[in-house]
Amino acid sequence: MSRHASSARAIVEALGGELIGDGDVVIDQVAPLERATPREIGFIVSDKYLKALDDTQAGAVILPRKLADAWAGTRIVVDDPYLYFARVSQLLNPLPVPAPGVHPSAVVLSPLSPDASVAAQAFVDEDCVIGAGVVIGPGCVIERGCRIGAGTFIHSRVVLKHACEVGERCILHSGAVIGSDGFGIAKRRDGSWEKIPQIGRVLVGDDVEIGANACIDRGALDDTVIENGAKLDNLVHIAHNCRIGQDSAIAALVGIAGSTRIGRRVIIGGASGVAGHVEIGDDITVTGHASVTKSLVEKGAYSSVISTQPHAEWLRNAAYVHNLDKMAERIKKLEKRLKELENKT
Repeated sequence: MSRHASSARAIVEALGGELIGDGDVVIDQVAPLERATPREIGFIVSDKYLKALDDTQAGAVILPRKLADAWAGTRIVVDDPYLYFARVSQLLNPLPVPAPGVHPSAVVLSPLSPDASVAAQAFVDEDCVIGAGVVIGPGCVIERGCRIGAGTFIHSRVVLKHACEVGERCILHSGAVIGSDGFGIAKRRDGSWEKIPQIGRVLVGDDVEIGANACIDRGALDDTVIENGAKLDNLVHIAHNCRIGQDSAIAALVGIAGSTRIGRRVIIGGASGVAGHVEIGDDITVTGHASVTKSLVEKGAYSSVISTQPHAEWLRNAAYVHNLDKMAERIKKLEKRLKELENKT
């Protein structure tokens, strides 16, 4: 990424916030307070991290309003320091935008906006619609009939399969595959498998980010839909006919089986699995390594995996788990016997 130096005053003019101290301090990068230099800016979110201010060499610090006087140097006081820090980082580290045009080794069979960029060895098939300012990285494949909205940045080796659509201002990271066939197969009588054609599409909304090597399957009949603002981490798999709700965030190694509905603002922790044909309602958090096998509709956080423990202890607990049915039956018999004794007395 290219870096853009800025003064503290210019940062506040661009992003808002209350500036206290020397507005002419030059800031050219963000950094943790522990190792920040006089040309870098850091942040704290609560008094839990005040100790980090003791020895910091940062040129400026982003602070919550209740801690506005916790540091004597140049500071920017805001309501949400973490969000503000993210925006400062964006300001100082903009994505490098390639020059418009088509590399000589690229093959482009559809009209392009004059300010679009297609890098070396990329392929854009016929009947595609490519919006203004779209960047298509090296080695990408955009198959027939795709649509890509204005301002979308597609990194190297992304594959967008036929007739799929990606909205505006999206980011697709290297190796992502959008619109591969869903896992649709029917079992024959002899135990072998018959492929079911996957005739739906993948529709990606605006402001969506899809991580490296993520795979989103096209629908079997209906479309697979990723709504506006959703964020998918690396190595996420979304199966056919799923719908991922607006502003949801899905961490790495999550697998979501077919025809599942994920609501708005849902957070799913890394390495979790979601069974097919279930629903996760709005504003629900599923913690990492969870297994979701039935619908979740009440707002809140859900977990399902036992945390790490010493191996010997885990073996003992596992033995109990394997005998839960027998234990439950014994408890029922004991409860029945206890009730009989109580009735007698």
